[in-house]
Amino acid sequence: MCENTHHKASHSEKQRSHNQPICFYGKMHSVLLMVILTSAMVVGVCEPVQPLADAAQRCFIGPVDPHTHVLLTSDTAYQLVNTSCSFSQAWHFCQSLFSSLTVLGNREDEMGTRQVLNQANMQSPVWMRISNGHPPTTTQTLSKQRGLLSALSFSGASRDGHARAAATFPPLAAASVCARVQFDGLHQSVSALFSYATRALTNEFQLRARPDEKRQRVLLALIVHGRHHAYRASFPNDARWHHVCVTWRKSDGSWAVYVDGKKGDGAEGSEPNRDMHGNGIFILGQDQDSFGGNFTEPFVGNITDVNVWDVTLNNEQVRRLEVCSRPVEPKPFLGWHELNLTLHEVTEVPEVIPCPGLLKQEPQKQEDCRILDSWAQGVPQYSTSPCSHTLPFICKTSKDRYMKKKEMEESLTAHPSPFMQHLSQHGVTTNDVLGKPGADRSWSSVSNLLNISERYLRESREQLESRDFPSLVQILSQAAELPSADNRSHVTAHTLSRNFIGLADALISQENANKWHAIREVVSGPMAVVQTIDRMVTNLSPLLLEDADSAQFHFNNIRLQVQQKSVSESSAGSEFCSANLTNHSELDCISVPPQSIQELYNNGFQKVTVLSTWYNSLTPLMNTEENVTTFPVITDSSVKYMGTVLGSSVISSAVMGNGQLISLGVQYTLRHRSKNTSGMHYNPVCAFWDFSLMPEDGGGWSTEGCEIISSAQDSTSCYCNHTTNFALLLQIYDVQRSQENEKGLQILSFIGCGVSLCGLIFTFILFVAVGVPKSDRTTVHKNLIAALAIAQLLLIFSYWASANQELCLLVTALLHLFFLSSFCWMLVEGLLLWSKVVSVNISEDRRMRFYYALGWGLPVLIVAITLTVSLNKYKAEQHCWLNTESDIIWAFVGPVLFVLAVNTVVLCRVVVVTVSSARRRAKMLAPSSVSKPHTLDLT
Repeated sequence: MCENTHHKASHSEKQRSHNQPICFYGKMHSVLLMVILTSAMVVGVCEPVQPLADAAQRCFIGPVDPHTHVLLTSDTAYQLVNTSCSFSQAWHFCQSLFSSLTVLGNREDEMGTRQVLNQANMQSPVWMRISNGHPPTTTQTLSKQRGLLSALSFSGASRDGHARAAATFPPLAAASVCARVQFDGLHQSVSALFSYATRALTNEFQLRARPDEKRQRVLLALIVHGRHHAYRASFPNDARWHHVCVTWRKSDGSWAVYVDGKKGDGAEGSEPNRDMHGNGIFILGQDQDSFGGNFTEPFVGNITDVNVWDVTLNNEQVRRLEVCSRPVEPKPFLGWHELNLTLHEVTEVPEVIPCPGLLKQEPQKQEDCRILDSWAQGVPQYSTSPCSHTLPFICKTSKDRYMKKKEMEESLTAHPSPFMQHLSQHGVTTNDVLGKPGADRSWSSVSNLLNISERYLRESREQLESRDFPSLVQILSQAAELPSADNRSHVTAHTLSRNFIGLADALISQENANKWHAIREVVSGPMAVVQTIDRMVTNLSPLLLEDADSAQFHFNNIRLQVQQKSVSESSAGSEFCSANLTNHSELDCISVPPQSIQELYNNGFQKVTVLSTWYNSLTPLMNTEENVTTFPVITDSSVKYMGTVLGSSVISSAVMGNGQLISLGVQYTLRHRSKNTSGMHYNPVCAFWDFSLMPEDGGGWSTEGCEIISSAQDSTSCYCNHTTNFALLLQIYDVQRSQENEKGLQILSFIGCGVSLCGLIFTFILFVAVGVPKSDRTTVHKNLIAALAIAQLLLIFSYWASANQELCLLVTALLHLFFLSSFCWMLVEGLLLWSKVVSVNISEDRRMRFYYALGWGLPVLIVAITLTVSLNKYKAEQHCWLNTESDIIWAFVGPVLFVLAVNTVVLCRVVVVTVSSARRRAKMLAPSSVSKPHTLDLT
């Protein structure tokens, strides 16, 4: 077990790699305490420990200039904020600057922190965050089961570190391997969590991991009998413990990969299977390129609780293992303590492993956060401090984002926008808006700024400029941090909240979608506005409910309700629904189930506050693909994954008790915003916005702890085991033909093309054998027949050519050429008909040269240009034909439409001329009335 320290870590901890999770032991030495306090007083930033509410008032008082000490590297900007704040305040302050706290263990951040501190001549400790860690809050949660297990720590300092099991493996007809894994977030190479090799096949059974830096995930892929499956299953790359299970069965070749109790990937085998060879070597943390050796892909992180079964575990058994609920039957073939591991450059350490099983509420403990304490011989020394302590901190952001933000601020100062000019007319300076030194951050000044800004957006006909948006988001961030002071009235808080929500509502309206996309380099997206609303309502809820049990704010795009409920043994759940603006139907709803309220009562709560918010217009404002951290599991070959979109409103819920947030399970039902179109299928996914998932980008969508309860054609109901902002993500699939349909279509194509080819060949033989007189019409017919026949022959051959990419590309180009040539000779047929009927004055020799250039030369030119311009996008993925998912298809469709249009004109003109000629001929041949004999003439 680990004991928290006040400031200094033990000597054994310093010797551990900074890439590994750090466990602190012992107590802080009094000498070090004096050093830290003395240094803090010298630089004037160390403040005594205070309650969180008091610290919130002190953190942002006084000048805070984020540009005072700035270090620019090739890619990153580091900004020192020399004002003492709690860790949570520092976290959110950096986010208000559209940046994040520096990361513990990140070498680049460590060097940047050291340089900016030296530049400011500071020696005091500063806050650091864990990679993808969550900001500490005062949230009360139901405690999780924990167990003390011995774990294996694989250091990145060695590429040969591994643990070998001294166990004998018989031939296996089924196998399951489960383990708990803590992946090192700084390790960016492919690694093997475990490998089982035999003399017959080194890659007999293996689980591989590959970090995805862009999406902050660790992807998993299973190898069975040497067959490497795709990287589809995944878990967040957040330095936390994750439960991983893999299963395989010989009878049907089925295999599966489970992550944290849920199936992440799997399928049934399509090839004949066999037993897994016996007498193999089982190794943790390495692959085996040779039998028992030749290690090249080491794992970096911690592994524990490894168990091996000679049966296939089902979903329920894996779930029981993940939540540590009770032992799973049958017992493992080889348990964690039965593997008899031989360690090579691997350290055995005790670890406290959390499990997701809910128990009773634990007493609230003071949480510790990480700080960069000092430097010793160029090596950073980390320790911990209570998160409520106040320390300086350093915000980091990309250099491009920092320069763009600075450029916008300088532009607003030199050339104020109409909005900034309006503020200046009411005595608001640019410093007040941008949060620079000299800004007044008192309750009255921030409230006045909100009031002026909200009234301008509501009444003015002037449109906001895109450069105003970062400033407005910063205004909301300042207001969100206002404390719930005792000397403020319910009316004052209600007025400030209404102005706050009104300003936020105007910012996230659909009319501003283009402006949000224009400032993406500075502000990641509108969820920054959502976060400020969450913090504002949480801070001001005591004042909002001072004289009432509920408060509501309804705008076009945001609807918010704050409600206080008494908790009793028979309390019902709490539900919030937002009516549809068109037909007033209530389909977007979120509720706290009765069992969750009952759980609060059992834990001693008498009153709780439920905060519910609904956001209508975020879909067009967000670039969903860039913030999606989940990957689709595709097991059906008849569909193709096309992407993921935000497919609903965003709805949120938070529960507060005794002034603190309480995380509870919630249910929500949301309408689908995207309609199914022909050939497309939309698969709903229950998700929530995790602000700590990708801090530099403002967060990302995650599905952890969420699952679908039921799904209809136009709505989906979900359950999540925590409170936050929720939505539905719709995974888009292109419905493709199944193998049976593909085979049937292939047979029909062979029959159709074969009959057509036979007819063309027979026609060509008739032209040659019968001795049709030579003419330009006969020549055109022969060329058209030749082009069509070759195209049909290539179309039949294309089904075999699709197996070879180079050959398939050649066939695609030839198909493009000869089908284009067929249509060009059809155009020639039309022009020839025009020349015969409308009588174009051109000699036959010149006319035939033009026809050959049009029938063969133009297709060659079009194909050559298309291949030169876009060779990589020329061919479709699955078939030997043009890529229909890009503009390449227009290199065929465009000329075809042109030919059809010209031939239509020719046909109409020829019909008109023919009908006119027929009428004239009929009139000429008709007997004249003058020449008819009369009766009188014959008498």
